[in-house]
Amino acid sequence: MADAVVRHVVTFGRVLREVGIEVGPGRVADALRGIAAVDLTRQEDVYFALRQTLVSRHDDLDLFDRAFNAWFLRAPVLPPVRTTESPLAQQEAADSLSEGLGEPDDEPGDPLEVGASGHEVLRDKDFAEMTPDEYRRVKRLIAAIAGHRPLRASRRRRSDPRGDRLDMRRLIRHSLRTGGDPVDRPYRARKDVPRKLVVLCDVSGSMDAYARALVLFLHAAVGSGPGVEAFAFGTRLSRLTPELGTRDPESALEKCTEAVTDWGSGTRIGASLKEFNDLYGKRALSRGAVVVIVSDGWERQDPQLVGREMARLARAAYAVVWVNPLKGNPEYQPLAGGMRAALPYIDRFLPGHNLRSLEELAAVLAGIERRHAA
Repeated sequence: MADAVVRHVVTFGRVLREVGIEVGPGRVADALRGIAAVDLTRQEDVYFALRQTLVSRHDDLDLFDRAFNAWFLRAPVLPPVRTTESPLAQQEAADSLSEGLGEPDDEPGDPLEVGASGHEVLRDKDFAEMTPDEYRRVKRLIAAIAGHRPLRASRRRRSDPRGDRLDMRRLIRHSLRTGGDPVDRPYRARKDVPRKLVVLCDVSGSMDAYARALVLFLHAAVGSGPGVEAFAFGTRLSRLTPELGTRDPESALEKCTEAVTDWGSGTRIGASLKEFNDLYGKRALSRGAVVVIVSDGWERQDPQLVGREMARLARAAYAVVWVNPLKGNPEYQPLAGGMRAALPYIDRFLPGHNLRSLEELAAVLAGIERRHAA
């Protein structure tokens, strides 16, 4: 009975992640402790125990209620009503798109230039259907999206007038000007600095339609600053950080295709993750880092190996985010063996088929505040 309850709550946590609520292993553990303290025969007690431990934002209450009714009560749930953005928000989005997508050499009469609707079409267009000219137009926006990095509090403190600690050294030095009276009281505070980011990108044949957009994203992520490592994997693992260090993304694409000998071949996710954990994990590359895996989850060999290596990776990483371009299809279900094996160790499972999905990824990365709560 106890094992069944644990499985039920863990699976419910995955359901909440699917609907967009930030639920990590820590919150699931809190939920299990809360469930153990209430009477399971009382629906109200179970509901509030789960809501108290799994929901941290008021905006997520409606999503939680819908998921609870659908999962525990098996009640039919209507799809949420989509609200339209205000005209001001639409205008701000149009201005942002115009700055990111507009190129000085755009020819007049281009159908994508007719108002903001053309930009919106391009933003929602699948990467697999884009032409080279459209890739050129979205290149700058992808670079802006990839520049959003997860942050952490620096161990070192810096001068800050709104800090929480006195800077004793500066206080004593300044007090010499006033005869030892500490009139000026300088403070110090920790600053937010970029957290380590590791991106592992699937470049097998099944991901070939998205390869160009993925390389643009990797190139922009590496160029966003230090602390970013990029890898590609198909049948083996290849480190691409040096090749992506060039300023020109087209040149970076050529260097990557030359460096990755198994580009467009089969997929060995488990073996590639094992190579990463054995080689780079021992160098503490993934320790405290946000790890982003971009793959469709098609494992050609042993799915159980994927699960074991994902467990190793999750123990070391600060958060694990899996981006699957196939998830952009409303009818998609994670039925592939590798994808099913990896799901228990993923903090967020996101689509990655168009610009809008990359914006969602950037928002998730920028909003990670605690370990395994992506």
